[in-house]
Amino acid sequence: MKESTLRLFSVLAIRAPFVGLEKNWQSTHSNLPLAIDWNPTSVIEKKIAAGETADAVIVTAEAMDKLIAGGYVAASSRVELVDSPLGLAMLRDAVAPDISNVAAFKQALLQAKSVAYSLGGASGIYFQKLLKELAIEQEINARATTINEGFTAAQLLDGTADIAVQQISELLMVEGIKVIGPLPEGAQKILSFSGGVFTRAARPQQAAALLDFLRSPEAMQAFNAWGLTARV
Repeated sequence: MKESTLRLFSVLAIRAPFVGLEKNWQSTHSNLPLAIDWNPTSVIEKKIAAGETADAVIVTAEAMDKLIAGGYVAASSRVELVDSPLGLAMLRDAVAPDISNVAAFKQALLQAKSVAYSLGGASGIYFQKLLKELAIEQEINARATTINEGFTAAQLLDGTADIAVQQISELLMVEGIKVIGPLPEGAQKILSFSGGVFTRAARPQQAAALLDFLRSPEAMQAFNAWGLTARV
């Protein structure tokens, strides 16, 4: 890795809008290319606990609390970035079920051939708790399609699942699918993401500048296009 590289650990939720934003960042910071490790928050936390570090990190707000408390991230560097709702996806030609309320949502899950979700992602961790609350954990998991990380909607394309659960911004990363809607009120979980600069960052000023850039109107417009909303 080049000495001038700015390294970022980031959740997958912002990967899609980040593609265009990275180009704009590089247009004004051509001497400071980005090296980004895209992973679920749980994986990022394990990397940090194992001694890995970077210049900046973007994780769930809860995980950021822990990183600051543990001395990994400077509290003064913290910025609130986006909120991300969870949604359901199916193939484009599939008939979408009613998910307008919790009862209908529960029935849609029970009628699915297989529901795909991520074991390592924040959305999947929450979804497992939700299944318990809805008292359908055994029925769904008996035929669920689970992945350790990555995009759950990819499981729709080869027919292993007919419904995928994940953050809407991550579902939209997969071509050939459609988002049939957000989880209904009463089942929804809004995931919030924060950024911060590592206390051991090699380039703390540049890392802070990157996080400031991700709070710009330009960045927020890009995030909004992918189902993410700015945190205030």
